[in-house]
Amino acid sequence: MDPARQAAVAHRRRRDLTIASISTVVFFIVVTLAIVRSPGWPAVQESFFSSVDAARVWPALVKGFRITLLLFLTAEPVILVIAMLLAVLRGLKAPIFAPLRIVAILYTDLIRGIPTILLVILFGFGIPALNLQGLTDSELFWGWAALVVSYSAYVAEVFRAGLESVHPSQVAAARALGLSHAQSLRYVVLPQAVRRVIPPLLNDFISLQKDTALVSLLGVVELLNAASIDQQLFFNNTSLVFAAAFFIALTVPLARYTDWISARQRARQQGVGGTL
Repeated sequence: MDPARQAAVAHRRRRDLTIASISTVVFFIVVTLAIVRSPGWPAVQESFFSSVDAARVWPALVKGFRITLLLFLTAEPVILVIAMLLAVLRGLKAPIFAPLRIVAILYTDLIRGIPTILLVILFGFGIPALNLQGLTDSELFWGWAALVVSYSAYVAEVFRAGLESVHPSQVAAARALGLSHAQSLRYVVLPQAVRRVIPPLLNDFISLQKDTALVSLLGVVELLNAASIDQQLFFNNTSLVFAAAFFIALTVPLARYTDWISARQRARQQGVGGTL
């Protein structure tokens, strides 16, 4: 590209960026003024954005947020392992593996047919009620287990789609080089499959981060439950707004990272980007 054309393209980009920035700022200023000048704003501010209530509930929200993070960060790696195992089992074609394949199919079909909220209730109240020796009755553990069971079924289907997207010629080439079936799966198929499903995987984990709030049904005082307790005690909704802000603080960066991964993957497929 000649220097004149490069300068023209750069000028157009700066102009578009300036216009977009100005229009965005003007838009949010207009919306903000419309809200704060509305007749009901003082009542809304007192009910949803009270600084006094925010200062009071903040320690409880931080403590609940730690539990939310604990649930999310510990469930995610376990889900990945179980889901990958299920996806691999469903892909085994040899007749001897038919029972394992059937179990994997039944697991994914049945679990995906049950709402996550119902699984949380069944695990949290049903299993402890059996009074089985050696099993914990911790609401936190069984809520965590329900999330793992539910999301592993969904993520397994994501992995399976990735595995099936790898062309059979890749396996044939690996076998021609002397790799066994297991080695072909490990070194050839899985790396390509995982790379292709990273964006949908991240989307599932965004949903998982929000669904950790379901364990509040079991009495676990995580972020949402901490906010709800304060709201019911003081009849003010500021705690709920701040709880939403905590969830947003987790979700938005992960969503932007998902977009970045997707864009990088598209660029790579078009031959203009680097490897993931």
